[in-house]
Amino acid sequence: MALAERVTHRASRWRAPVARTPRHALVQRWWERGPDGWSVQDGMADEERWLDVAYSDQTLVTSVGLLHADHATGDERPTGRPTSSSTLPSLNIQMLQHARIGDKDTLGHIGTGPGYGDCLACHRLGDKQVTSMDVDPYLVEAARERLGELGLHPTLETVDATGELPGSFDRIVATVAVRPIPASWLVALNPGGRLVTTIAGTSLLITADKNEDGSASGRVEWDRAGFMHARSGADYPPGLAELLATARDHDGEDITTGRYPVVQVTEAWDLASMLDVTTPGIEHEFEEVDGFRTALMAHADGSWARATAHGTDSPTVHQGGPRRLWDALDAVRDHWLANGELPVRGARVFVKPNGSTYLARGSWSAKL
Repeated sequence: MALAERVTHRASRWRAPVARTPRHALVQRWWERGPDGWSVQDGMADEERWLDVAYSDQTLVTSVGLLHADHATGDERPTGRPTSSSTLPSLNIQMLQHARIGDKDTLGHIGTGPGYGDCLACHRLGDKQVTSMDVDPYLVEAARERLGELGLHPTLETVDATGELPGSFDRIVATVAVRPIPASWLVALNPGGRLVTTIAGTSLLITADKNEDGSASGRVEWDRAGFMHARSGADYPPGLAELLATARDHDGEDITTGRYPVVQVTEAWDLASMLDVTTPGIEHEFEEVDGFRTALMAHADGSWARATAHGTDSPTVHQGGPRRLWDALDAVRDHWLANGELPVRGARVFVKPNGSTYLARGSWSAKL
């Protein structure tokens, strides 16, 4: 009940589902990142800490790369990106609230994970109105078993959700990020239905209602949210580690003095979102040692940048490859200073029947 009090309002229809959902039964082992990398945590080995962690409002990573915590030994240190998690409860609730779910609505949930969001939805709507999908067969079967032990039996399907969806729904809530919106989601959404998702590479949470012509329109909400990218396989493609190493160690083709201080872009959510809308696909690294900041940027087209400075001093900027990534970041910051805000937050959203997704606010527009 303490978690329900932290993440819901007393009058919320989601308070009782949170209070009734035994999160610890759904997440029994998880990964924690420390100085030596990821290490597996076994709830049954320390039940008091297990309950403390399970009923805190935090995300619990359950898979890293190809290794699920359920299958790990104590000495394994997986590498790569997290591939599954139990999203922090408050964010689960936020996504469901944005869907404006009615008592008789059917829900298609994309991103089963350990099944926590599905447990909430079943308590709110009943099993027969909930369908959940994930690309990972083990996640689906584990969620099926653990939800079944709680007496809950929603429809669970192993599917690549960027393709055809199994059924039609009044509401679709995705706890994975996509770009652009898959056309199949609009096909599966009933007329007048609502879609809630996030745009990959950004913190943009969008809601869109289906129109009579098969398109959808809505807005970028003022709330922020971030999820793992939807994937078609067991793991994500390799990242840009080699190019980031080049950015760290080499002189650039252009060496200039930057106009703005070095920042950790990924922690500046609106800045990062606007940059990814205008220049999608950049990977970032950042470190600060004894007040000396270094920011690295890399793109799959071979572009890279490095900015270094002490504190808020003007940075030395090295850039290489076909595009100037730090210049793209500075252009976003120019817009911010000139206009007082960035247009991505609160923008209107337009999704064509083929999934083409557009944002617009005032005179500004962009295709995702």
